[in-house]
Amino acid sequence: MSTRAQAMNAIGLTRADYKAATSTLCAGCGHDSVSSQIIAAAFDLALEPHRVVRMSGIGCSSKSAAYFLGRSHGFNALHGRMPSVTTGAHVANRELLPIAVSGDGDTGSIGLGQFKHLLRRNVPMVYIIENNGVYGLTKGQFSATADMGASLKYAGYNPLPPVDLCAEAIIAGCGFVARSFAGDAKQVRELIKAAFIFHGTAVIDVISPCVTFNNHNDSTKSYAYGKANGEPLHDLSFIPSFDEVQVEYAPGEVRDVRLHEGPVIRLRKLGEDYNPSDRMAALGLLERARARDEFVTGLVYIDEARPTLAEAMNICATPLAALPDEQLRPPPEALAQLMAELA
Repeated sequence: MSTRAQAMNAIGLTRADYKAATSTLCAGCGHDSVSSQIIAAAFDLALEPHRVVRMSGIGCSSKSAAYFLGRSHGFNALHGRMPSVTTGAHVANRELLPIAVSGDGDTGSIGLGQFKHLLRRNVPMVYIIENNGVYGLTKGQFSATADMGASLKYAGYNPLPPVDLCAEAIIAGCGFVARSFAGDAKQVRELIKAAFIFHGTAVIDVISPCVTFNNHNDSTKSYAYGKANGEPLHDLSFIPSFDEVQVEYAPGEVRDVRLHEGPVIRLRKLGEDYNPSDRMAALGLLERARARDEFVTGLVYIDEARPTLAEAMNICATPLAALPDEQLRPPPEALAQLMAELA
């Protein structure tokens, strides 16, 4: 089918217009599934590619940024330093939406400090962690999210407890925290849509199996484990503001979370009666899941009350990159006055 014959979205682009380079990752890698859902979500929401900047660090996961939204801006940062570079990009131009792809090593080890400070600053961005429990690019060593007691052919035995990146995000003040599984395409796609609209930092920790080093049946980061042990908190759907919101009458079964500027996340209860706006309940859920070796997925926590970095720092609405020199560089007289006030 030709591009012209394909379906177009609200801004006249086809799904193919949101694609980019051909993946060079291993066949079956969960990261490619995540890239596909980013493409699907961006197409469905009619994102303007020129208003997106793709950010990444180093690792197999960070290669993913080359595989979606080829018409957007992009920057591949140093290992673990992507949060700082993204913060700078946001301060320079608040009109851009950063979509950042990182890994469990890039985020949970060398970049953990950067990750935590990004969250406390609440930089508006989508932060997707492709979490496979190993350093796939450097031949399968355990990462900080590997389970204690895990055993791998080439890495041996892991005696250390894992870092839970969702719990770390909630503790740091992140207002949108979700966990999903690369094998659940619908859930990943709907969470990404909601993250695109969220007014602040949105973190999605996606268990994304490494088919080369960590996809054996005993691994909690494998396809087999995710499919057999996944426990969705809710059936999740995203309703854009231009869609009619259908009323649900069954009490206690549906929770609507209205986002900034009107869109709705609709959560249909599947298991326990869980409130994603309760911070302590979210931390308790993650701790219970860890203790029971459960793999819960869905929207773990949401809070839209926090101001973003630009709002907290009173940064002007005009992108700093668009301001003229006379506004960005105060004259010598202004500097002299400031120094006099400090004397």
